[in-house]
Amino acid sequence: MFAYYLQLGLRSLRKNPMLTALMVMAIGFGVAASMTTYSVFRATSRDPIPQKSSVLFNTQLDAFGPENIENGEPPDALTYIDATAILRAHKTSRQTIVYPVNVSVIPDDPSRLPMREGAYANGADMFGMFDMPFIQGRGWTREDDDKHASVVVITRALNDKLFNGAQSVGKQINLDGRLFRIVGVMDDWSPQPVFFNVPNTGGFDEGAAVYMPFTRAIDLQLPTNGNNNCVKEPEQGWDGYLRSECIWLALWSEMDSKSEVDAYRNYLNGYAAEQQRAGRWSWAPNVKVRNVTEWLDVQKVVPKESTISLVVSLGFLVICLVNTVGLLLAKFLRRAPEIGVRRALGASRGDIYAQFLIEAGAVGIAGGVLGLLLTGLGIMGTKLVFPENISRLATVDPVLILMTLVVAIVASVVAAFYPTWRAAQVQPAWQLKSN
Repeated sequence: MFAYYLQLGLRSLRKNPMLTALMVMAIGFGVAASMTTYSVFRATSRDPIPQKSSVLFNTQLDAFGPENIENGEPPDALTYIDATAILRAHKTSRQTIVYPVNVSVIPDDPSRLPMREGAYANGADMFGMFDMPFIQGRGWTREDDDKHASVVVITRALNDKLFNGAQSVGKQINLDGRLFRIVGVMDDWSPQPVFFNVPNTGGFDEGAAVYMPFTRAIDLQLPTNGNNNCVKEPEQGWDGYLRSECIWLALWSEMDSKSEVDAYRNYLNGYAAEQQRAGRWSWAPNVKVRNVTEWLDVQKVVPKESTISLVVSLGFLVICLVNTVGLLLAKFLRRAPEIGVRRALGASRGDIYAQFLIEAGAVGIAGGVLGLLLTGLGIMGTKLVFPENISRLATVDPVLILMTLVVAIVASVVAAFYPTWRAAQVQPAWQLKSN
């Protein structure tokens, strides 16, 4: 019966091409608007590391004082004094300090110009904590951190530029005129949002090409390429800067159980209380330990524009559905004589429901195909509304294609329920008498 009802529906749609076109356009434009904005919202609100987001935690301490923070929220980074002290305490199984730097990669070929590349200074634990994918070699070790070794990990893209994609582990790379030994090559890795560097990127960035030991970066006095906030002017010189109350470092920890998190939080409260007793701080401890999703929520990573545009587009979809309801109601009620004859010949109300809902589903399929085309155009145009680092994240993938078709079909069927109910109430006797 499905094939029969589908044939009837297609025949009916061909009889009124203009009305059919209006319904398909209403569904297509409404679905395209909602799916385009949803693609941006999905990209900006996704969990960047779902397999570990519940066990990775960011550390915050109030090193500024209540008068220098808003709503009681500690600063979003740590001072060198605090970050290194907490790291040395080894209160969790794995921890890493991380901060962004810029380096110049100088090719061996003198005819090629140096390349300015983004980089991170971090600890050895970061590679395992964040499940960073390697295609050659591995990350450096904690012993390398302790020795302040001149080693680096580079990405596939940089390996392709310098070594044409060949084996490069064990080779040397010139960074800012200093030689580093390559110990690993990572697949290009840039989780979005960039959860471990939100304060400096807003959550969205193309990623880094070089990773070097934090201890070595400090030896080389590499300044942060991110935010650097100080409550008072630091002493002159690098050592004075490290002793200052300037915040510029992120500290991430991996903890597998609630008891471990509670113990770590208690340690941080004790550490802050110790700083207060030592006279460094005059305020009560203010400590926050948040996992990845909590951290992204607090940092408000999802742009307001994407949320507002999603709400507006859903409202537009509702308006399109209301118009579709009106068009279907007019179309179905015009077929009252046909319905009366079918009912008189023995068709049940269920048969009428099945026929008209299948016809609406056909409209939904056509609207979904149109919606896919318009969604593709809409995603290409997102750069006119959103910054480039956000608009580039919106893509047409199999999941979005399937969602677009499903939403279009479901929306058209839902819109057809009231018109179909009205059509099913037609009294056969009245139609046979009047015709």
